[in-house]
Amino acid sequence: MTKDIDLTGKVALITGASRGIGAAVAKAYARAGAHVVLLARTVGGLEEVDDAIRAEGGKATLMPVDLLKLEELDNLGPTLYERFGQLDIFVGNAGLLGTLGPLPHADPKEFKKVMDTNVEANFRLIRTLDPLLRASGAGRTILVSTGEGVTKGRAYWGAYSVSKAGVEALANVYAEETANTNVRVNVIDPGSVRTEMRKSAKPGEDPMSLPAPDDIVGEFLNLAATDLTKHGEIVRLR
Repeated sequence: MTKDIDLTGKVALITGASRGIGAAVAKAYARAGAHVVLLARTVGGLEEVDDAIRAEGGKATLMPVDLLKLEELDNLGPTLYERFGQLDIFVGNAGLLGTLGPLPHADPKEFKKVMDTNVEANFRLIRTLDPLLRASGAGRTILVSTGEGVTKGRAYWGAYSVSKAGVEALANVYAEETANTNVRVNVIDPGSVRTEMRKSAKPGEDPMSLPAPDDIVGEFLNLAATDLTKHGEIVRLR
């Protein structure tokens, strides 16, 4: 159940914000009053989300960034501080599926690409954003994972399975380290959602049988709330 969440005066960074869940979360946060920083590689997609947010009276800043350029992420915290003087919410949503197939047949370069996108990029972002999140009166970190059956290790899901287990471990470590601060760190498993990644993973599935990204943003709002007490948890939506 979602209560009315007021994010007025908050600055929120969402990765993978050009489409799917990231775009839906960005629009929901903007409706709740936050200034959203939209991060993704695809400029056209970011512009579409920005147009939708501004059409509803919201505020957004576009940040075209390739998460695989890991060293460039290290400067993101200082850049946001210079631009806004604060960051209150970080949503690590961007993810890469990779090619599904037997682990011994996996391409090492693609394996590394998935791990860099899903795990190391989030580590780099936490590292650079941590001072801002700690300085916020209610810093929030929300990382996006996947179903428990995948994170425990699913045949043929290779790098994606390993990387999402890593995402959950990363969140757990950061949650323990921020237990005595104003930062709250949680993970969302959104379940099966009508996204392009889901289509790639399950091409024979009827997409209309799944909820749209806009249908699942409620818990992202809850986990961004100023009065949130939940910390170090995995919230499974389905």
